[in-house]
Amino acid sequence: MGLNEFIAYGDQWALLAPLGLALVLCSLIGIERELAAKSAGLRTHTLVGVGSAAFMLVSKYGFDDLLANSDVSLDPSRVAAQIVSGLGFIGGGLIFVRRDAVRGLTTAATVWTVAAVGMAAGAGLPVLAAAGVVVHYVVTRGFRPISRLISRRAGERAIHVTYTDGRGVLRGVVTACTETGFAVAGMQVDREGSGDGTATVTLSLTGRADVAGLTGELSELDGVVSVSIASDEERLD
Repeated sequence: MGLNEFIAYGDQWALLAPLGLALVLCSLIGIERELAAKSAGLRTHTLVGVGSAAFMLVSKYGFDDLLANSDVSLDPSRVAAQIVSGLGFIGGGLIFVRRDAVRGLTTAATVWTVAAVGMAAGAGLPVLAAAGVVVHYVVTRGFRPISRLISRRAGERAIHVTYTDGRGVLRGVVTACTETGFAVAGMQVDREGSGDGTATVTLSLTGRADVAGLTGELSELDGVVSVSIASDEERLD
């Protein structure tokens, strides 16, 4: 790049404004995830959002010299499409971060949302970017009581089962749940800190069968140490 071309790009300092907007807005989403103690917190969401904004800015302004000096035509929307596709790598890592439980779906979706916020900021759509942050808080915070209410109406409950690990007990626990009339909607196994050879599984169950009767039946299974009904706050997301 020659000296004259470099001087022609002196107004690129103005591009820091949408980048700064992405930094602020995506940090707000990251703070909410950090306070919720999610696997992807403040730094991850901020970097994804700012990176998406930077990609959009490069897509819009990074090829002006090429377009001015040749007959080449470029489609800026192709970079936006690649951002959406590339985020699948991060989202997949968040969802499968724990081998024994399918968790992180909401956090993975939030990463997609924060990328959209950053892309909107980089594309020069600050109102849309700000609206994305507002929608995030409405959904993640405002919809939580509604989700719990719907779950209770649908008969979703969660139970903790402590059992002897390595003897196939968990398979019998799941079988007993399904035979009783429940469907297993989620499962999380905790083997950390159990030096006595036991593990604890939290099962999210849907159905209108008698959960108290299920706990009694599970407690009689060989290898089951204890069974308890989880509170609404402990239900798997």
